[in-house]
Amino acid sequence: MATGYAELLRARHAMRLLAGTLTGRLPNATGPLAIVLFIRAEGGSYTLAGVLSAVYGLATAVGQPLLGRLVDIHGQPRVMLPAAVLSALGMLLLTASGTDPVWAAAAGVLIAGVCTPPLEGGLRALWPSVLNGPGKVHRAYALDAVAQEVMFAVGPLLLTVFVALWNEAAALLVINALGVLGALSVVVSPPSRAWRSAPREPHWLGALRSSGLLALLATFFFVGLALGAVAVAAVSYADDHGEALISSYLLSALGFGALAGGVVYGARHWPGAPERRLVWLVLALAAGYLPLVLVPGVVTMTVLAGVSGIFLAPALACAFVVVDRHAPSGTVTEAFSWLVTTFGVGAAAGTAVVGPVIERGGASAGFAVVGGGGVAAFLVLLLTRRALAVPTAGSRGTAVTGPAAGPGHASAPVTEAENDRNGAPEPGFRTGRQA
Repeated sequence: MATGYAELLRARHAMRLLAGTLTGRLPNATGPLAIVLFIRAEGGSYTLAGVLSAVYGLATAVGQPLLGRLVDIHGQPRVMLPAAVLSALGMLLLTASGTDPVWAAAAGVLIAGVCTPPLEGGLRALWPSVLNGPGKVHRAYALDAVAQEVMFAVGPLLLTVFVALWNEAAALLVINALGVLGALSVVVSPPSRAWRSAPREPHWLGALRSSGLLALLATFFFVGLALGAVAVAAVSYADDHGEALISSYLLSALGFGALAGGVVYGARHWPGAPERRLVWLVLALAAGYLPLVLVPGVVTMTVLAGVSGIFLAPALACAFVVVDRHAPSGTVTEAFSWLVTTFGVGAAAGTAVVGPVIERGGASAGFAVVGGGGVAAFLVLLLTRRALAVPTAGSRGTAVTGPAAGPGHASAPVTEAENDRNGAPEPGFRTGRQA
């Protein structure tokens, strides 16, 4: 298992791209918390802090697919680095204005969110050109999903360390400076500079004209809803047991389960169409959420939380493959960015919905929302299985320029029969040429 991941990371540029992307996404991973800490330090109310944090989240959700489309049209360096700089300048405006005037703080947060560079989608678009073979690309997607769990755990911790060393404003600025450096590391790399999207058909819907992609986005809206709800439900459970740290135990267990599941999932080859496998993974994810409604004792509940996370990273990794197969030609970065947006909007919806439910029914009702989100995600997959059955023609949206591949020319498709002969796990994958 470890050998497979080590081989992947030894591939030329792989470690740099992964590390640069994770560093570049630190502002996004810490943004909501950093905004709340800064506004409170400036004497602002929790209401103002919450509103500005929500504005940042919604602005990011809007900006990701728009910037992703620009990346597909103009390439990564022309979009990613200017966006990262503008996002950091937005946070600089926030720290300079404080809470007075409020409109300046809101403008800074809005700019920071809308201009958050789509590094996550960009990395997934680059993997086929960096790694040789669909099996390695699939493993990279699994590693990507695991790395997200680590980043969202380490990011807030790093922020609190910076606050302890300096103050809230300095921490906010340092995190965003690191984000710019991470984006810079990615866009000056040879794969990013050489990458070109495949030819695209002009269409105002862009990636959203794919019915398979729409079905996937609807599915992961509900997965996001479940994750948004579980954080609030965990706090309610901790309150019921008189110890605030219990919520941290539950969420840490869930994160560890996701990390372990992703590592194991990515360590082996999986035969068959990923669309069919995704149905089973989401079913297992939903089944893991349902026992949480029993709200047993702390030890048992912590174990259940860990089990509930096991299939999260595998489901995400499999979804990345499905996005790649269903994105219309020339829209791969936008398509991945839509998945990020939909997941985030679902999480925000789950956070908003579960609060009133807990007020009426307690922690058990809150975890029922979590289970309901998982079941809804599974039902969406069942109801849309025809849309997901056949990948979009020419969906492999990535091409890389080089001696044998002119700008904008995607490599030839790999047929299912060729995949079977080669032992490749994912019918329909196509690989770009390395520049």
